[in-house]
Amino acid sequence: MSNADRITASLGSEAPPEDLPPAAQALWWLAKGGLRRGPEWTRAHAICQEGEGRRDQDRVHGLAHWIEGDLGNSDYWYRRAGDRRQGADPGAEWSRLAAEIAG
Repeated sequence: MSNADRITASLGSEAPPEDLPPAAQALWWLAKGGLRRGPEWTRAHAICQEGEGRRDQDRVHGLAHWIEGDLGNSDYWYRRAGDRRQGADPGAEWSRLAAEIAG
């Protein structure tokens, strides 16, 4: 089972699998929160901030700000990571990043 599948399969748990890399854990928290702003978003954002400068965490940071509705900040984090928003919406982008980061 890929890490992306593990993220989806484990969303009924209270926390992500501990052996997932930090960016995948941040994706887990975003999914757990329904890709909306709230306590799970805050957890994901904190993980991204802790790994600032790491490409995958910066990309998830960009996704978090897209979910928040702050597209300027989202674009900043994607640029830092050498990437850009590609999905049609945050859900599609979550799927892309999960496949690339946690796949």
